[in-house]
Amino acid sequence: MAEAIFILGLSLLLVAVSLTAVLIALIPAVQEIARAARSIDKLADTLNRDLPPTLDAIRLTGMEISDLTDDVSQGVQSASRIVEQVNQSVESTKQTVRRTQVSTRSVWVGMKAAWNTWKRPPAPTYRLPPERPSPPELPPESG
Repeated sequence: MAEAIFILGLSLLLVAVSLTAVLIALIPAVQEIARAARSIDKLADTLNRDLPPTLDAIRLTGMEISDLTDDVSQGVQSASRIVEQVNQSVESTKQTVRRTQVSTRSVWVGMKAAWNTWKRPPAPTYRLPPERPSPPELPPESG
């Protein structure tokens, strides 16, 4: 029985030494965990302090982009209307030029006909001799 007590004592001594070794090895790990916890706390404070203004800035930037998109869209629509007006003006000018060409051509043809008529030798005209006026009739005499 003495031998069993010795083995029990030796086992308890080995368990105590093992626990001591684990605790000694655990101290640096616990220190690192504490340091990581402090870093996480600092990071959380930094995020709490810096994140809301950043999110507000991002929100404002989004609204500004939306406004700029609306402005660009309106500018494109305005440019489109101007292009349509320019196209209509060009078409109107083309039609005016066509009418002017027709009028100019008509005037030119008229001038050419007048020139040909003026240059043509006069056609012989046959005239009747002038009529002599008949003597006036006298009123019948009564009497």
